Amino acid sequence: MAVTDEAIEKIKAMIVSGALRPGDRLPKESELAAELGLSRNSLREAVRALSLIRILDVRQGDGTYVTSLDPQLLLEALSFVVDFHRDDTLLEFLAVRRILEPAATAMAAVRISEQQLDALDSQLAALGADPSVEELVACDLEFHRGIVQSSGNSVLCSLLDGLSGPTTRARIWRGPTQEDAVRHTLHEHRAILGALRDRDAEAARSWATVHIASVEQWLRSTL
Repeated sequence: MAVTDEAIEKIKAMIVSGALRPGDRLPKESELAAELGLSRNSLREAVRALSLIRILDVRQGDGTYVTSLDPQLLLEALSFVVDFHRDDTLLEFLAVRRILEPAATAMAAVRISEQQLDALDSQLAALGADPSVEELVACDLEFHRGIVQSSGNSVLCSLLDGLSGPTTRARIWRGPTQEDAVRHTLHEHRAILGALRDRDAEAARSWATVHIASVEQWLRSTL
């Protein structure tokens, strides 16, 4: 593993230094191994590892390329790791979301377009007053994703997308077990949307905090 780690570090150094840029094709395996002073085996393992975390893209019959290195692509690995959380760490994931999402919602208040606001409004209207838990969870995910995307920060958006795994599970538990959960969720969504329409960043931040904290509080009482 130490040899593979060395190979990973050497490829990483080429990318960080700009010797390899997004979209560039890597030299042939034999040439790159010789250039870096590596065995072809260790280079192969390094390429495999870096392709798993979306740094490299191995195209059969064509070669190996540096990906776009877009934050959304690179942070896909986060959601994969997050899915392995234990129940006793779920509150920690929610606490991170409670820190990040209200900030993103406040940022969105001054950037979100009227068309995006209308789309969020239509989304809530289509849900109706008595949705199923599954419909509510799906709407909740899309509602918050739409707001965070409007923050204009792709890294923040990708981080929060990656954290949606455990929080989705919490929402599903909450639906059938907490009385009036659907009504409270719809009310909080409307309050967040109202604050965004008013371009009131602090109100948007506060309502987003209340919304996430209510899930967190319920979960704390049940674990």
